[in-house]
Amino acid sequence: MAQSLELLLIQFLMPDNDARRQAEDQIKRLAKDPQVVPALIHHLRTAKTPNVRQLAAVLLRKKITGHWAKLSPQLKQLVKQSLIDSITMEHSPPVRKASANVVSIVAKYAVPSGEWPDLLPFLFQCSQSAQEDHREVALILFSSLTETVGSAFRPHFADLQALLLKCLQDETSNRVRVAALKAVGSCLEFTHDGDEVIKFREFIPSILNVARQCLASGEEDVAIIAFEIFDELIESPAPLLGDSVKSIVQFSLEVCSSQNLESNTRHQAIQILSWLAKYKSNTLKKHKLVIPILQVLCPLLAESTDESDDDDLAPDRAAAEVIDTMALNIPKHVYPPVFEFASVSSQNANPKFREASVTALGVISEGCLELMKSKLEPVLHIVLGALRDPEQMVRGAASFALGQFAEHLQPEIVSHYESVLPCILNSLEDGSDEVKEKSYYALAAFCENMGEEILPFLDPLMGRLLAALQNSSRNLQETCMSAIGSIASAAEQAFFPYAERVLELMKNFMVLTNDEDLRCRARATELVGIVAMSVGRMRMEPILPPYIEAAISGFGLEFSELREYTHGFFSNVAEILEDSFVQYLPHVVPLAFSSCNLDDGSAVDIDEGDDEIANGFGGVSSDDEAHDEPRVRNISVRTGVLD
Repeated sequence: MAQSLELLLIQFLMPDNDARRQAEDQIKRLAKDPQVVPALIHHLRTAKTPNVRQLAAVLLRKKITGHWAKLSPQLKQLVKQSLIDSITMEHSPPVRKASANVVSIVAKYAVPSGEWPDLLPFLFQCSQSAQEDHREVALILFSSLTETVGSAFRPHFADLQALLLKCLQDETSNRVRVAALKAVGSCLEFTHDGDEVIKFREFIPSILNVARQCLASGEEDVAIIAFEIFDELIESPAPLLGDSVKSIVQFSLEVCSSQNLESNTRHQAIQILSWLAKYKSNTLKKHKLVIPILQVLCPLLAESTDESDDDDLAPDRAAAEVIDTMALNIPKHVYPPVFEFASVSSQNANPKFREASVTALGVISEGCLELMKSKLEPVLHIVLGALRDPEQMVRGAASFALGQFAEHLQPEIVSHYESVLPCILNSLEDGSDEVKEKSYYALAAFCENMGEEILPFLDPLMGRLLAALQNSSRNLQETCMSAIGSIASAAEQAFFPYAERVLELMKNFMVLTNDEDLRCRARATELVGIVAMSVGRMRMEPILPPYIEAAISGFGLEFSELREYTHGFFSNVAEILEDSFVQYLPHVVPLAFSSCNLDDGSAVDIDEGDDEIANGFGGVSSDDEAHDEPRVRNISVRTGVLD
């Protein structure tokens, strides 16, 4: 077999696709025989070209699992010895790494059964070799073995930690330091014992050094491993960080404020600050790190990002999330520096900073609500000033902030209606659709808790909103209806003069059937129910039948949001009609039951096995019959429809 296999391996590496396919088919056939193992071992050690040796190792990794139990003790010994020889004597790094991958597969079977007692001593010896290649490959193996036979390391854990720390500080080889960093990451994932985890605390300075060197040499993907390690340490219930939290924060701040780094790398750094804010906020207070963090993160809100950037990784968005988390966890420490940033930045000549000033205030309004409620005047002064800014992005951010205030700073914010409502009224006329949309949102949230204070503003507000309903894009119409709903709830009976016009317009929306229009139809259905509640049974009962008919027919469109708002509509109508609603029960109750049985919020999550495709060796190295079915985890989620 050895000779014919060698020719097939060479043929498989040819550029000719047909020759390659023929070789692949024949290799698959030969690979069903356990004798393929010694044949591949032979080529791994003796083939003239590194490509063939590497392909032999890749195939061996795929095939050894099915054949290991059938091999004689002598053959098993040959496999183990040849792999160790390949790791220590092979000149080609890709072949060495491919052999190391085979070792981790063989170890999975041979170590627990006691068939490979010399493996760990060999690795410890190899990791202290004078040769850089040996040290590196030993660490790569420690990484992969932790995943498969981590329990075998248990008795040697202290030795392994000491070794990893020494390799992290290796003065002569960056490759060894990087491999050690990866091995620390693997070890940490496997370690759950509190005492063992605490020992990793002394690794932090060395991890930071390696990460800094990697960033300097452009190896950002390796530096990200450091953040993954810090992530594990932060989430651990053990008190792992100690004083080193200062240096972790310092490093994270350096990375997230470096505009020359990839957005993913910066995002990982910001994520660390987010975890610290979430899990270790007292530690941040104790070490006086809150202000230094905010002094870096608040200006990030002003950073321009390319439109091509994935929004979730954009530094300004990620920074806003951390500031929000900090405000929720340590509001007293967050409010003063953020307010100071907002005050100073609101006067900045650069519009991005004026935008950041009001964004920051909007972002902290949920966490710092008590402090902001007691200091609303100066905060509103900044935001209402920004609503009149010449730059659209500043006005948009101001209307967003105002919407946040209206949502979180109730009921105190309502007492400022005399200064706030005229500003919102003005924004409804803005030249920018984005500013208009955010202003409708602010108006809807603001009016929700108002009562008769709204009456003097009813006419101008409804004039603008009714005009907008007829001349705007679907997006704007949707938020506009939401604002009208809030106004109707606040005005109650006083809304009657506008009800007829609104209901007439809603008829047009409640018959829309195109997918892109269904959110509008949902909002319109909701709004009819709200208007009905405001003006009462006597005025509504005679005109309701066509609306109820439209609402029932909407169920046939199978659009989740429309179902959700239609149930709300029926609930409101039942409340005002009381016993007159009985006539609709035969239609409405079955619809409610059908929604209870919907699997509307289920998410199917498929785990794909990551088949190693090494240098295009993927096809030949995977058995058709050995492919595992992907694991499907069905996760059911509560939905608005069900509620």
